[in-house]
Amino acid sequence: MSDESVNFLRPEEQDPRCWKANGWTARVTKNLDDDGWAVEMIRDGESEPSLVGPWTMGRDKKNPKPLDTNAFNTLVKTVTEFLQRAAQQRRAMLHKSVTVSDTAGLRVRVDLDVQPDEDDPHALLSAWDDAGEKLGSQRVMPNFKLSPGAASKWVDSGYRTA
Repeated sequence: MSDESVNFLRPEEQDPRCWKANGWTARVTKNLDDDGWAVEMIRDGESEPSLVGPWTMGRDKKNPKPLDTNAFNTLVKTVTEFLQRAAQQRRAMLHKSVTVSDTAGLRVRVDLDVQPDEDDPHALLSAWDDAGEKLGSQRVMPNFKLSPGAASKWVDSGYRTA
C-alpha cells in the first residue's frame, strides 16, 4: 500500500458546514466572539475540539465558505502538526538532560524525568555513562531544578544526595 492511498480522503459525511473522514470531524460554527465563523476540529471519540480557528466568510459576506476536500485536508494537517508540537512541548517539560564530567573527567549524562502523578508526584534523577550504563539513580521532588551545577554535585557525591 502506498503512502498516497493511506492519506486518501474517504469521507463519511460531507456537508458544507460539517465534514467527517479519517478519524476527524471539521465543523463550521458561528463565532461567538464576533460576527464571523469558526471551524473546530474534533478527533473521533473526543468530546472537545483539538483545535478551533477562524473560518472564511463566503462571497455573500454573511455565510461561511463551504468546506471542501482541500480545506478539510489542510485542517487535518494543521491539527495533526499542532498536536505533535504540543506533545513535544509536554515531553520537553517532563524530561531534562545535562552532561557533566565526573571527578575522573569522564562524561556523565544526568537525566531528570518528572512523573506527574496526582497521588504521588515525583521525579527520577539518573546518571548514565557514554556506553549507556546506568551509574546511579535517585527519587527527587518533581520541582527539582536540574542544572549543570546540581548534576555535578550529585555525581561528585557518588549519586547519594541531590
